[in-house]
Amino acid sequence: MAPNVKIGIIGGTGMDDPDILKNREEKQVSTPYGEPSDVLVHGEIAGVDCVVLARHGRKHDIMPSDINYRANIYALKEEGCSHVVVTTACGSLREEFKPGDLVFPDQFIDRTHKRESTFYDGKEGSPAGICHMPMHEPYCPETREVLIEVAKELNLTHHCMGTNVVIEGPRFSSKAESKMFQLWGGDIINMTAVPEVVLANEAGLCYAAIAMVTDYDCWRDDHDPVTVDAVIATLKNNVANAKKVLLAAIPRIAAMEWKESIDGRQAAAKKSVIIPSS
Repeated sequence: MAPNVKIGIIGGTGMDDPDILKNREEKQVSTPYGEPSDVLVHGEIAGVDCVVLARHGRKHDIMPSDINYRANIYALKEEGCSHVVVTTACGSLREEFKPGDLVFPDQFIDRTHKRESTFYDGKEGSPAGICHMPMHEPYCPETREVLIEVAKELNLTHHCMGTNVVIEGPRFSSKAESKMFQLWGGDIINMTAVPEVVLANEAGLCYAAIAMVTDYDCWRDDHDPVTVDAVIATLKNNVANAKKVLLAAIPRIAAMEWKESIDGRQAAAKKSVIIPSS
């Protein structure tokens, strides 16, 4: 196992399951940005140190706009995580991205507007400066590649890349919005990738996502529009497949050499901060 590899797992809808861990131990933490969504659950997967956090809380009572993304990422960083691998439900904006498929997104389009998207907000307790974090490659390509390799080996229907349109929620899109997002080049749509991925980059973490397609959003004229019931029904099978990927990928990630990647991400984050002159 490579030294200093510790994996944070942020579980989305249907995946916030701490029972995947051995030697579980819950830890309540606080951060300069407030409380995380729930307790951190420490444990091991195949001998690899991991920390599980339920994005919406274990009761699923935190809506997407109210998730304390900064506290969640800060807490995982403080606990020593080098990687963050997340799961998330998503809708499809393409015929070929079918309900039940897995997607490993490589890009996003941000349509959120209520969320704090940086640690560098100029407030007391926050780091000094303004962070202009590059986002040309928001998801860690090395971590994504491991997830993709595992999905191939497990013969799971998946897509090696995809552009994720992130909406504010909690409502679903109108049909006009859904068709507009297609024209923009979106492949999938969800409500939580931003600012989570942005903050992970500011923290210098290797971040990757397993997106689980549950529906066709509402762009298809010949298909029923997305509903909560439809999402939940499809999610059950998706969650089982996402767990398979996680359980197989985590020991593989831990066996790799990550010093260059981690050092590079941390250096990029540091170089992106402009300290105000005195």
